[in-house]
Amino acid sequence: MNLLDILSVDCVKAPLEATDKKDAIDQLVDLLAASGKVSDPDSLKAAVWSREQTRTTGIGQGLAIPHGKSDSVSKLVMAIGKPSEPIEFDSIDKQPVRLIVLLASPPDRTSDHIQALARISRLMTMRDFRERVYAAQDAEELYGLLESQEVAAS
Repeated sequence: MNLLDILSVDCVKAPLEATDKKDAIDQLVDLLAASGKVSDPDSLKAAVWSREQTRTTGIGQGLAIPHGKSDSVSKLVMAIGKPSEPIEFDSIDKQPVRLIVLLASPPDRTSDHIQALARISRLMTMRDFRERVYAAQDAEELYGLLESQEVAAS
């Protein structure tokens, strides 16, 4: 899976103004809605927040991958936010998050959803790449890092 197939630069926000995880999720869904990728942002926010209440998506090493399934998206989509200050996300390693990657997919697209989660997780286990992402100053730089990594992988 190539993440550039599900991410556009207008769905990357750095810095993200959110100060808590609910606000971060809302802002990322709003980015997707503003780019025309979500027909009903409120239902997607509810789906992602409901999933987050079940079990934290703060997976450690400064990364959170909130996600949800909703009929308000026609295909798998992604938004990325880099908070101006790390956000408490109830992460499994008890550390605040420095990057939030939101995934949304239609209810019947489980395979794509899982592939995207796996790809993001693999990328972020690469320490050099992770540190460059955390050091990115703006959305274009962050998108460019992903772009160069995906081009190298293809």
